[in-house]
Amino acid sequence: MLLVGSLVVLCGLLAQSTAQLAGLPLPLSQDLPMGHCRSLHVGQSLPYGVTPVVASYPPGHLARNFRDAFHQGLLSGGILGFLEHIPLLNYIRPSGSSAGGLVGVLGNVISSIPILNNILDVKVTNPQLLEIGLVQSYDFHRLYVTIPLGFELRVNTLGYGNLLGLAVKLDLTAEVYAVRDMYGRSRLVIGDCIHSPGSLRISLLNRFSPLQNLIDSLTDILTKVIPGLVQGVVCPIVNGILSLLDVTLAHDVADYLLHGVQFVIKA
Repeated sequence: MLLVGSLVVLCGLLAQSTAQLAGLPLPLSQDLPMGHCRSLHVGQSLPYGVTPVVASYPPGHLARNFRDAFHQGLLSGGILGFLEHIPLLNYIRPSGSSAGGLVGVLGNVISSIPILNNILDVKVTNPQLLEIGLVQSYDFHRLYVTIPLGFELRVNTLGYGNLLGLAVKLDLTAEVYAVRDMYGRSRLVIGDCIHSPGSLRISLLNRFSPLQNLIDSLTDILTKVIPGLVQGVVCPIVNGILSLLDVTLAHDVADYLLHGVQFVIKA
């Protein structure tokens, strides 16, 4: 290792001396024979992908540590408890037709589907936070954090009891980018926190059910209701996660994003 290091230093000194003797900088387009050294002149930009970023975390570990910290932040923020207590029944069977917004609109729809009046209760069970995904934007200045959630719905119906079981999965995507304040300090902020069209999947747990009309009507309503409700629960938690990240980890991620350096390796 000492020998290699000495050769590197020697190459640098030789290149510098040669340039000084010639009186002209070495043209960037000039090819050197194999085994010769090539100096990087003042004002010449570093090769693509090499950015002068000083970080405490190696790039290979940075994405994994950030993903793990984000996952733990969601759990510590009580995301599973919030999911478990989403009042779905209030939206499936709104108490009054005078309600405004989404509830009022759905109330008018539901009133035209009498079979939904057979639903006595909808209980969320087995909420799960699945493996978080992390993707860097094409210019490496932003992160897109995929938050996959799963839970089951137990539907208690009039005359049939706890008959229906539905499995629900929904992916939310949170955008993370870095900014620098007037003092030059970098920090991470949350941009959009959304669900993509088609990211909600609802499937029947029971292989057979005699209430197919009820299942179809309920699934249609849940498809309209669940994404907005879950987004309203999860996104406020996401906004608070960044302030709880390890300071060094957050600084390193912000620094890489500001410099446009890739540290998330695509699978």
